[in-house]
Amino acid sequence: MPEELLLERATIAASPRRSVELKPPFETKSFGNAPDPDPEAEPQNPRPPRRYRPRRTTSDRVREALLTLAKARATLLTHEEKAWSSVTFSGTRHEVMLDFDGADAVAIGEEFIASLPEHEFTIPGQLVADATIREVDHRFGTEERMVVTAVLLLLDES
Repeated sequence: MPEELLLERATIAASPRRSVELKPPFETKSFGNAPDPDPEAEPQNPRPPRRYRPRRTTSDRVREALLTLAKARATLLTHEEKAWSSVTFSGTRHEVMLDFDGADAVAIGEEFIASLPEHEFTIPGQLVADATIREVDHRFGTEERMVVTAVLLLLDES
């Protein structure tokens, strides 16, 4: 509504003996002697909008650690996670199947098999109690390929 109509309605609604003058609605007041901000000026501390970043799970961290150990030359085929517990410990059992495709990748896969049982993993809140190779399917020929199944037993540190 235009400001004149608002002022006119306020005058009519007031008693006939006195006239009430109202200020236009949504008037801003500044505190102290601070000048009104310039609407065209840029903000002093522009912050970029926050992006949604999903929380990384233990499974994500296990996959990342194994692919790093495989020097990013493996392709993840499957990853199964099962809850595990005993009388004194609890944790998860991870079974991961990796595909090393090509002669160079197979050589790195052989290094992966040799280094996995002794590798020191750093997964927050978890302790890797056991890391073993359960199965290896190695195919020779013009398109050399090796599929490795690794099993990791993680214990909760809490």
